[in-house]
Amino acid sequence: MSAHGAPGVPGQVVAFPGRANGQVGFDRAELQRILDLYGRMVAAGQWRDYAMDFDKQAATFAAFRRTAERPQARVEKRPSLRNKQGMWTLFGEHGQILKRGHELASVLAPMERRLLKAVED
Repeated sequence: MSAHGAPGVPGQVVAFPGRANGQVGFDRAELQRILDLYGRMVAAGQWRDYAMDFDKQAATFAAFRRTAERPQARVEKRPSLRNKQGMWTLFGEHGQILKRGHELASVLAPMERRLLKAVED
């Protein structure tokens, strides 16, 4: 096998076939923060399922109370808005914008407060 474009040659990087160029995603710290909240909401009985969607404009994490419903909460990372209102947006169950901002922690704060109320009940 020659080293000119042959797959499996040591040192050659081959793109994953399902991933589009320029796709927006979550970095490890962001995903850890989101999944930490998700895990605590599952433990509190608020959420049961999640979905992630990635495209060229945005990365989205949606949390569901039941799989067949629309998401109870949706966190969106849209880097094109970084210098405007902030690249993070938290959407409610009916699509309303609950919070926007430049920092993920401040955008997740309303869900953190909801978690505290659920634990107190």
